[in-house]
Amino acid sequence: MLGVFEQAVLLAVVRLGEEAYGRSILNEVKERLERDVSAGAIQATLARLEQKGLLDSRLGPGTEIRAGRPRRFYRIGPAGARALNDAHDAVTSLWRGFEPRRRKGYA
Repeated sequence: MLGVFEQAVLLAVVRLGEEAYGRSILNEVKERLERDVSAGAIQATLARLEQKGLLDSRLGPGTEIRAGRPRRFYRIGPAGARALNDAHDAVTSLWRGFEPRRRKGYA
């Protein structure tokens, strides 16, 4: 089962498509979660998801702005897509038949 942060990172990769590299993923996750996220947390999660076989990566060409260093681009693999779908189904099942109350102090 994927954690919320892993889901956020995988969904950022999907949303960004061909532009899914470390900094763009970081910015997308920060925006979607509306909280501060460290670059180290993103990098560790990307490495973990790649080790699990949920993401694939490749090195792009070096750029001037990065002093010739290449960017690592990510894309979701078939196992990653299945894991995201399974996580979505699990959350949907948990919430089925439950109407959350929208009031202050609701836990």
